[in-house]
Amino acid sequence: MFRAAVRLSVSGARSLTWTRLGCTAPLAQRCYSHGGKQETDEEFDARWVNYFNKADIDAWELRKGMNTLIGYDLVPEPKILDAALRACRGLDDLASAIRILEAVKS
Repeated sequence: MFRAAVRLSVSGARSLTWTRLGCTAPLAQRCYSHGGKQETDEEFDARWVNYFNKADIDAWELRKGMNTLIGYDLVPEPKILDAALRACRGLDDLASAIRILEAVKS
């Protein structure tokens, strides 16, 4: 039994050493980051201030916006934070306001 297992493993290893790796053609690559309009810092700030100043913003949109901002790995400008905190006040959501301040603190 052991002899049969060794014979099969040796023949399997031998077949692996005889296989030749074929050359693969290079894959075509496409870069999507070129040619787009670059957003300035002022446009970025204005976009987020307008987002948080929407009259019909709800708690889910507020959390989504803040998670997206924090995901950019930047500290938002004070005018963006002001708009976000005012949105929290309009929603009467103290917990979200505290989360925003804690995210900016660290």
